[in-house]
Amino acid sequence: MAVGGCFCGNIRIEFNGQPITSGLCHCLDCRKLTGSHYSYSFVVNTAELKVTGSPKEVPKISDSGNTVRNYFCPDCGTPLYGWKIKPDGEPNEVTVVRAGIFDDIEMLDQRKPEAELFCGSRLKWMNPIEGAAQFSGMPPFL
Repeated sequence: MAVGGCFCGNIRIEFNGQPITSGLCHCLDCRKLTGSHYSYSFVVNTAELKVTGSPKEVPKISDSGNTVRNYFCPDCGTPLYGWKIKPDGEPNEVTVVRAGIFDDIEMLDQRKPEAELFCGSRLKWMNPIEGAAQFSGMPPFL
């Protein structure tokens, strides 16, 4: 089981499974959400995720025209997870969880990003992740 949470500890997250995939996103929204030059997230089955506490939901219309909902700690502002979606052809809802909220560094070391999204917005001095699929936008599986 992977556990983590926000900076102040008021929101805790437990994950009882293996991520479906993992990736870096270089889009402007992710840079704004994280305060960094990309986000690193795990796509997980929502049913395997337990959230304790009351995250704040912040909806926004994305470049695709879809509503994207992001969840933060209302006290310290830590970005926790993104939208919950049911991809085409998938039986279960998935959630995009910010990888940095997990406490176990070994788990993070074991999950090298499998994809990079919005690569046209990647900073020029940052190299692509070796072996990761490269997408100019949102991949078809999300």
